[in-house]
Amino acid sequence: MSLNPYKIIEAPLMTEKSVGLKENNQYVFKVASGSDKLSIKRAVETIFKVKVSDVRTINVRGKWHRVGRYEGKRADWKKAIVTLKEGKIDFTDTPKV
Repeated sequence: MSLNPYKIIEAPLMTEKSVGLKENNQYVFKVASGSDKLSIKRAVETIFKVKVSDVRTINVRGKWHRVGRYEGKRADWKKAIVTLKEGKIDFTDTPKV
């Protein structure tokens, strides 16, 4: 999948667990569901100007919710855990497109 890198990396995930992974030089992103590990690696290297050593992906299933007699499902999405060789990612000065 060779798309615009800003369409592959949708958003960084800032949860309690993902903030703890920063100590191991790992960062968590919400990515496009059709993207593969190589395209995620290239997108992170292009956007943040760092070297990536490993990418792990997880397909997250959407949860079912019910309000009264109405039932619905959140969308399925994909999560990527990216390990860096060197450098750090600062999300405060990242360019937005």
